[in-house]
Amino acid sequence: MLITGTELTALVGSFLWPLFRVSAVVMSAPIFGAKTVPARAKLMVSLAITAMIVPLLPAMPQVEVFSLQGLYVTANQILIGIAIGFTTQLVFSAIIMAGQIIAMQMGLGFSLMVDPQNGQQAPVLSQFYVIMVMLVYLSLNGHLVLIQIVLDGFQTLPIAVTGLSTSSLWQIVSWGSYVFSGAIGIAIPAIASLLVVNLSFGIMTRAAPQLNIFAIGFPVTMILGFSLVLLTISNIAPQSNTLFLDVYQTIRGFH
Repeated sequence: MLITGTELTALVGSFLWPLFRVSAVVMSAPIFGAKTVPARAKLMVSLAITAMIVPLLPAMPQVEVFSLQGLYVTANQILIGIAIGFTTQLVFSAIIMAGQIIAMQMGLGFSLMVDPQNGQQAPVLSQFYVIMVMLVYLSLNGHLVLIQIVLDGFQTLPIAVTGLSTSSLWQIVSWGSYVFSGAIGIAIPAIASLLVVNLSFGIMTRAAPQLNIFAIGFPVTMILGFSLVLLTISNIAPQSNTLFLDVYQTIRGFH
């Protein structure tokens, strides 16, 4: 059995180009792309996912892998994968932002720890929210849904010289503003309640300057903040689930 150079190149491209897209998703997606996950583990996951989905993919373009057009195809696959993973990662960014807003309002903005997801410092309250949402994400098989979306993406966004359209890029930009509104939606009960408390302390201080209201204001605000976190914690899971459904719907609209 003889295999020509053209057939060998096409065989390499049929595995290499999906691997680039899947690897870009794994490197930038939540949980898989965390800095605490070793690079070797990410590579193994990428290879395993690619090996499973390659038999289900449509025909590859008749393009030389090591040509200029092949370079364009490779760059587009990496860009598509990063777009999918980054858009999903924005949901966790919204959760972190919501935790930061609540922590600043209740006086816990100074309490920081390293976020294992992105390697940067974030309030402890944000880490609590992120861990809880991560467990919800795994329990709802969100990571498996993401793999299914990546597989379906090879139908709507087949491997070709062309990549994401301009409208898809604008969808990613608009989704960033939607994530900010999602963070405000999660934190708005605590923001409103703590704002009323701070206004009350301000009025009391103005009415009776001789009383050192702010000496007791900090512990009262913190206790009230923890109470609000306890009361509103049941709303985090459904709100984050809604964000994940919206972001997956956005990704499915990429073309």
